[in-house]
Amino acid sequence: MKEQKIFMMIPDITPEEMIFLRSALQTIKEENAEEFLFLYKGKRKGTQEVMLMTLIGFLGIAGIQRFMLKQIGMGILFLLTFGFCYIGTIVDLINHKKLTADYNEQMALETLQLMQIYRS
Repeated sequence: MKEQKIFMMIPDITPEEMIFLRSALQTIKEENAEEFLFLYKGKRKGTQEVMLMTLIGFLGIAGIQRFMLKQIGMGILFLLTFGFCYIGTIVDLINHKKLTADYNEQMALETLQLMQIYRS
């Protein structure tokens, strides 16, 4: 039942994200699963969004993808060094799926913690 809810709420989910969310949903009650998915969906980023922001880095605004992923320090560093002379931007373009997966996992854990605090 929970897997169907996940697919309905997040149609562009990756298999790794699905596995992580399935294990995360084991820790909460069935009636809270829909609330969790709604909150999580608002926080998560898609791989295409991150890739697009990384490509914008080649136009002169390097690091915007890092700001979007709440990595402010790296975003400032990328901005001031033109994406480490575009080498860092190229690396981020190659690793955009991993960056997105790490961010989404962090947002899922954050959402679980907020729900636990709210329910206490």
